Amino acid sequence: MAVYSIFLKDSVRKDLDSVPNNVLQRIMSWIGSLAENPRPVGCEKLSGQEKYRVRQGDYRIVYSIQDTQLTVWIVKIGHRREVYRI
Repeated sequence: MAVYSIFLKDSVRKDLDSVPNNVLQRIMSWIGSLAENPRPVGCEKLSGQEKYRVRQGDYRIVYSIQDTQLTVWIVKIGHRREVYRI
């Protein structure tokens, strides 16, 4: 199986500042595991979008997958009550 490259949007770095440290380590672990399997058990495709999300407690990691280029772009990380607001 191919290994995907992980990229973070510039705004995601700012999102990570608001995440508590104990949750941040688990989120970074999830992001690293997406390189091996971008569609893990528990991920869900967002309706009406070409994006997916995985849960880490009350936080969500929203990302898009480009299979032809073998890349995963982390689009947004945030608390579940705020992450889907546009």
